[in-house]
Amino acid sequence: MRTRSHRARSVLAVVAAATLGVAGCDAVGGDSAAPSERATPSPKPTPLWDRSPRSIAAVGDSITRAFDACDVLSDCPEASWATGTSPEVDSLAVRLLGRTEAPRRSWNFAVTGARMADLPGQMARAVRRGPQLVTVMVGANDACRATPSAMTPVSAFRADFEDALRSLRKALPKTQVFVASVPDLKRLWSEGRSSAMAKQVWQLGICPSMLGDADALDASAAQRRDAVSERVADYNKVLQEVCAEDERCRHDGGAVHDYRFGTAQLSRWDYFHPSVNGQARLAEIAYRAVTAAKPLT
Repeated sequence: MRTRSHRARSVLAVVAAATLGVAGCDAVGGDSAAPSERATPSPKPTPLWDRSPRSIAAVGDSITRAFDACDVLSDCPEASWATGTSPEVDSLAVRLLGRTEAPRRSWNFAVTGARMADLPGQMARAVRRGPQLVTVMVGANDACRATPSAMTPVSAFRADFEDALRSLRKALPKTQVFVASVPDLKRLWSEGRSSAMAKQVWQLGICPSMLGDADALDASAAQRRDAVSERVADYNKVLQEVCAEDERCRHDGGAVHDYRFGTAQLSRWDYFHPSVNGQARLAEIAYRAVTAAKPLT
């Protein structure tokens, strides 16, 4: 009996030791490597958004061509908010690349009068330069038609924008995009309608859906202008939504639309397009968005 009892106690001791040993390994990570053998932490992933791109291509319409900024009824690309070289503007390209490099590493493919339907073609030309950043400002001419009924349908506006971004992504998957909102056209009418010269220039065909019959304040005129404003809001919603689907795209959060252009920021010839001062304000907005730690909302 004593022998059996002794053997039983021996077996129990072995089992207990084994159990404690397993528990001890689990408590300290049983199969963990020695400190010197442990893998070093993985480096932080490279952020998707580069706040200092080294080349820029601009696409869009007359605003990016700085139409009426320097001379009446003519482009002034040197004053462009996106790629201009004017020291009075300090364009986005100058702010990002420096005054020496900006002319060599930035390209302006915007066309006065362009609409969203023209963007895929402009984007195709921009792609050939292989830019690290593409700026987009387009949509005003889609709303500025002969009548509100002639404005670009929202569905077509969306389809063409998606097509333009899709072609960019296919060719340049890592190129970043900055998208500016469409300006508040009704505010531009409100600011300029007190100028006799502006109204004369408007009669030449500048944004007739909003600026036509500038002095008319009847219900029909108010309804017409409201329809244009609502369409601009729809376009801006499309720009923001489509941009949000692309991880390398940043929208201005409505900053251009919300900017309260005054007479100093508007062309002294048409009181509609940005002046040199207005172009500088657009450059500031774009630079803030491109270099911000987080996207603007």
